[in-house]
Amino acid sequence: MGKVVSLHISPLRGTVKNDVSEVNMVPGWGLEGDGHGGDWDRQVSIFPLEALVKVPSEKREEVLSDGYTENVTISGVPLSLLGPGAVLKLGVAEVEICHVGKDEWKEHGRPYIVSREGRFGRVLKGGKVRVGDEAELLGRF
Repeated sequence: MGKVVSLHISPLRGTVKNDVSEVNMVPGWGLEGDGHGGDWDRQVSIFPLEALVKVPSEKREEVLSDGYTENVTISGVPLSLLGPGAVLKLGVAEVEICHVGKDEWKEHGRPYIVSREGRFGRVLKGGKVRVGDEAELLGRF
């Protein structure tokens, strides 16, 4: 079973997100107070720490020292199971993974790996999610 390692929100898109200890996930919207909320399929960004092995050695320090751009950082859930259609339970909330990565990859900082390996989806079931909560794969849609 995985866990929620950290949480981050920002009221504006395209900016480094602020660390928070808990978030409120709103069904069909995203994270309360985050600029990516809305009626679309990228309401929440999730980054599995296991994807860091895919960062080239010359980029590793840059990626690790840059500010967070994902909403939820998790560990302990196999990358191979976190594809489109997967439903991930984070605390009491549930998120359907709709995309892996972005259409356009970024070349610098934390966005380097999040744009390639971040999981993006929509909130199916809302509620509070806290750092340390379980991250559990429920199945596929």
